[in-house]
Amino acid sequence: LTHLGSAAARDAMHQQLKQKADHELTDSMKMFQWGVEGGIPRDGQPGAQPEWFYKGNGSIVVAPGATLPSPDFALDGGEEPELVGLYVIGDDGQPYRLGFAIGNEFSDHVTERKNYLYLAHSKLRACAIGPELRTGELPADLRGTSRVHRDGQVIWEKPFLTGEANMCHSLANLEYHHFKYAAHRRPGDVHLHFFGTATLSFADGVRTQPGDRFEIDLPALGAPLSNPLGTVAANFALGGIRAL
Repeated sequence: LTHLGSAAARDAMHQQLKQKADHELTDSMKMFQWGVEGGIPRDGQPGAQPEWFYKGNGSIVVAPGATLPSPDFALDGGEEPELVGLYVIGDDGQPYRLGFAIGNEFSDHVTERKNYLYLAHSKLRACAIGPELRTGELPADLRGTSRVHRDGQVIWEKPFLTGEANMCHSLANLEYHHFKYAAHRRPGDVHLHFFGTATLSFADGVRTQPGDRFEIDLPALGAPLSNPLGTVAANFALGGIRAL
């Protein structure tokens, strides 16, 4: 919930599950408001802490053009167009930013919608970044277009905004609240930090299917990122654990 437009879609997904008085805000909206009110550090002090979720290790990163594999137990596989920060941890334990790239964070939105506490499960999926890396200063106002193609036709298309001008958290605040943990500053590690999204085809009623192709076009970061959707066997079943 880092973007000024990101809370509405999330809140709509969770509103039907809320068992509180009508005047109370969902946890999603509370988190978003904390970001709006305090997501940009003042006077050198850290800003509000954002939510974030572990996506997986490097094995889940898919190359531009390659298929995004959705496991056969998934209930959905949908795009999430995002700005990505790429970092490496130096021998001195210092995080160094390599630059920024386009990202498709990819998630299981049906699983997320079932219950907010399933959100962490929904994030453990593949993702894609690239195809280009932008170094140096990043424009504050970034504008792109997200598309879903099916059978050679665009079945959904929508503009999206990112960059600090369209976010309730500054990048510095997001970076601080990630790298303040010593476990995230192990020398030699590489980190990909997806900074959130405000635009989802799922929120507009699109249900993707194998063979669909996602295209995320963000000209300030180079060529578009395009990946088809596929399904793969999980290759693990109940009772699959063996005792040593």
